[in-house]
Amino acid sequence: MEIVGKAKEDVSLPKATMTKIIKEMLPAHVRVTKDAQDLLIECCVEFINLISSESNEICYKEEKRTIAPEHVLESLKILGFGSYISEVHAAYEQHRIESWECPKAGTKWAKEKLEMTEEEALLEQQRMFAEARARMNSGNNVHRQSQSE
Repeated sequence: MEIVGKAKEDVSLPKATMTKIIKEMLPAHVRVTKDAQDLLIECCVEFINLISSESNEICYKEEKRTIAPEHVLESLKILGFGSYISEVHAAYEQHRIESWECPKAGTKWAKEKLEMTEEEALLEQQRMFAEARARMNSGNNVHRQSQSE
C-alpha cells in the first residue's frame, strides 16, 4: 500500500508503546518474539493507512476538506470492520473526555465537557477500559476454545 508523502520506512508507530500494548493484551504466560512484535506493529501501520485512505475518499466525496470521526466510522463499515465501530466510538468518546482539560473557551463542546468532573471522567474511562478488556478477553477465550477442539 502506498503511503502518501512518505517513504514506507519513515512511517511507524512508537515501538515501546506498541510493545507495552501488545504485552498488556496477552495473558501473562504468553511471550511474543521481537519479529512477531515488529510484524504486529507493521500490521497496525497498514491498518491505519487503509482506514485513513478510505476516510479520505469519503471526505472527498462529501466535498469536505477535513476528515471527521464520522468519516472514520463509515470507512470501518465500508471496509468490513463494522464490528469494531462500537469500540472505536467508545475510544473516541474517551479521547474527548481526556482532552476536555484544554477545551476551546466558550464553545458548546467546552461547556458540555465542563459539566463532568475530573473524577467522573476518570471513572467513566475506567469503566470503558474494563468493558473493552472484558470484550477482548471473552473473544480470546472463544477463539482459544475453538482451536483446541
